[in-house]
Amino acid sequence: MPKAKKSPDKMTFLEHLDDLRKRIFYSFLAIVFTIVPAWLFHKQIFDILAFPVSQYLPEGESLAFTKLTEPFMVYIKVSFLAAIFVISPVIFFQFWKFVAPGLYQREKKYVIPFVFFSSTFFAAGAIFAYYVVFPFACRFFLGMGADFQPVIKMEEYFSLAIRVILGIALVFELPTLVFFLSRMGLITAKWMTKKFKYAFLAIFIIAAIITPTPDPITQSIVAVPMLFLYGLSILIAFFSEKRKKENVKESESKEDLAG
Repeated sequence: MPKAKKSPDKMTFLEHLDDLRKRIFYSFLAIVFTIVPAWLFHKQIFDILAFPVSQYLPEGESLAFTKLTEPFMVYIKVSFLAAIFVISPVIFFQFWKFVAPGLYQREKKYVIPFVFFSSTFFAAGAIFAYYVVFPFACRFFLGMGADFQPVIKMEEYFSLAIRVILGIALVFELPTLVFFLSRMGLITAKWMTKKFKYAFLAIFIIAAIITPTPDPITQSIVAVPMLFLYGLSILIAFFSEKRKKENVKESESKEDLAG
């Protein structure tokens, strides 16, 4: 007979850590299994990642490497990145499994919407970074060095690409995060509105960290959608609170009728 899982408020700190370790292990295991098929297409995947810069390189030029093992290591990292995006629903599901014990029974039914919207916003952020932010940054940097011969190392390029793409993909998780925090009563639309000036500053700081260029134009390209996401999150929190209050009233009405 399986052992019943303890309530979160009865779990010790070490038991919480053990549960977190288990969720990370399952996510890592899923990524490892996905790396194998991803490796079969590592060159094609890298060519796709390299397109934002290769389209602006002089004809006949390509990315370079200076270490013998560099291409192999980059292809491993490329496969790992591809695996993360392919398996992201599993990762978000494991995150849900970690936090679900602390939710009310009626809130646990949101597992499918949570996984779906988390994966969708994650992919949307990566697409926005790939098609908008990163090509603009590549054109900016190559334009600054137009008088010189470009020798771009594939390892350095990939490190920059993964920072921008993953960074923006994670930022796009804000609406999903806000929805569930508001459902749990941890934040409100009113509180988010009052803290907008601090959020505005934080957004531009995050944009400066994510974007590879120091110019305000590139940072604004990242910051403006983030501000839009923050505004969308306020609306999500507002309607989430409204729905929650309606559910409470319905529950109270049913209790009154039952009484």
